[in-house]
Amino acid sequence: MTIIERQVGDVVVMALHGRMVIGEGDRALREAVTNLADSGKAKIVLNLAGVSYIDSAVLSELVRANTTVSRKGGKLKLLSLPTKIQDLLSMTKLVTVFEIYESEDKAVRSF
Repeated sequence: MTIIERQVGDVVVMALHGRMVIGEGDRALREAVTNLADSGKAKIVLNLAGVSYIDSAVLSELVRANTTVSRKGGKLKLLSLPTKIQDLLSMTKLVTVFEIYESEDKAVRSF
């Protein structure tokens, strides 16, 4: 899994790519989000368009990341969910936890 970060105004857009699984995926996501939040960058959009698979550990990590950012006074929003991930979030009722966008522009402007 790879994570590419870029700044759009005061929002950090993190493009995630590959399979997000326990071990590499959850650890990389935790470190990236924690580092941003600790450095005062608490407006984060996770672009999941390039994610081919997500397991339960990473799903838990998404919830933890959301909590971490919220505690720092920020927001974490999701962008471009593949159908399988959208279905997984719907089945687990996590669609009620996250703000989900199809357009990066709308996600960034929503802050």
